[in-house]
Amino acid sequence: MDLLKDNTERIISLDYGEKRIGIAISDPLKMFAIPLITIKNDSKLWENLKKIFSEYNFVKIILGYPIKEDGSKTRITELVEKFRIQLEKKYKIEVEYIDERYSSEIAWEHIIESTPSKKKRRNKSLIDMNAAAVILEDYLKIIG
Repeated sequence: MDLLKDNTERIISLDYGEKRIGIAISDPLKMFAIPLITIKNDSKLWENLKKIFSEYNFVKIILGYPIKEDGSKTRITELVEKFRIQLEKKYKIEVEYIDERYSSEIAWEHIIESTPSKKKRRNKSLIDMNAAAVILEDYLKIIG
């Protein structure tokens, strides 16, 4: 039995990118963020998300919100806003934004500390799911 898969209420976070979407989930007590998977942002995106969503009992989606240092929107911000609308329509679940500034840099630091293999470190999907975990950690600190 997979210890992560049960009926406990969890929170999921998504780090949206044009090529990939990093995904992390909370533990059952909503104290820790666990990098889960990175999926391609392609024609099978909704099918893949549906499969992941069916395996866990998510009560909220946290979506990384890309903004510039000065707080203004980026080119990707509009895509994230459209993605949020689609998520809310398809899954009828609350979606909340959280500032994702520095999440990739923090994720990269975590990977360097925890992944000795330079070859594994070059795997961009590892960065994406760890960035999703950083986003979720930030959210969990706020609600904690």
